[in-house]
Amino acid sequence: MEKKVGFGIIGCGTISRHHTNAVMENAEAKLIAVCDQNEEAAKELAVEYGVKYYTDYRKMLEDKEIDAVSICTPSFLHPEQAIAAAQAGKHVLTEKPMAINLEDADKMIKACKKANVKLGVIFQRRTQSAFKRIKKAVETNELGKIVLGDACMKYYRSQEYYNSAGWRGTWKFDGGGALMNQGIHFIDLLQWIMGPVDTVFAQAGALVRKIEVEDTSVTVVKFKNGAFGTITGTTSVFPPIQRLEIHGEKGSIIVNDEDITKWDMLGPDDKAVSQLESMKSDTQNPGIDPKNVGKEGHSMQVADFIDSIKTGREPMTNGEEGRKSLELILAIYKSAKTGLPVKLS
Repeated sequence: MEKKVGFGIIGCGTISRHHTNAVMENAEAKLIAVCDQNEEAAKELAVEYGVKYYTDYRKMLEDKEIDAVSICTPSFLHPEQAIAAAQAGKHVLTEKPMAINLEDADKMIKACKKANVKLGVIFQRRTQSAFKRIKKAVETNELGKIVLGDACMKYYRSQEYYNSAGWRGTWKFDGGGALMNQGIHFIDLLQWIMGPVDTVFAQAGALVRKIEVEDTSVTVVKFKNGAFGTITGTTSVFPPIQRLEIHGEKGSIIVNDEDITKWDMLGPDDKAVSQLESMKSDTQNPGIDPKNVGKEGHSMQVADFIDSIKTGREPMTNGEEGRKSLELILAIYKSAKTGLPVKLS
């Protein structure tokens, strides 16, 4: 594709600005239109960026200037909008989770393949150099045999947060709680770095918030490579803590929030040798504000998606990759509901 990739944005909430900014700053793309059923929100964003606006996404999909769409709507709307976009011949980049059940996720993948359009799912943390370096360390056996992989996602969301929109904290519209909405990013990273999951055994419930879905959960994980792990997720504690730990027979890596805080390898006399300082230059970009990593990560992933359209390759996180964390979370929910271990496919 020689011309710039024309983008339409479906959904004009907070996250949409990460997409609009990413498109605007990319020399290979052009923002054509935005869409929201709330005309005031659509018009406000359109005026801000000097583009057209629609209140019906199906009408926007008829726009011949648009080659691709970013879907920034609540999770339960993603499948219908993605499938309609594919049928209109538009490439699809959707926010996480791609769907709230596997049947819809598979329909999205099938529709995009049938229409010969790209399907990408936003998991911007995969773009961070720290996590890419950790994945490489596991793949190149730097830590030796991998023994444990733990993801700890402790968030705080008030009752007012859940009350602010009727779809929040519901099975039908949100698809889940602390894991599906907030924890999915670190869950994606855990399975991306550690490899496929074999079995999960979980407990989950609403311990604090008055919601249908879980605000707290703990899961024991067995990976297909034989390693064990844990996934802890909550939106009911303060202060928030996010941590990823990867442990092997020869070393351990720990990430707290956005920072690698431990990279220790087995040294002489069974003493730890820290490689943290040497890793910092390889995993941290001083030009990036850690508090702004969401925007930076979105920019990188949107750029990758644009390049995949122009070159014909698959996006860095395609539909099949986006499906993996969804399958894992749904298995956790099933285990928590039945009280039994659940084996993944």
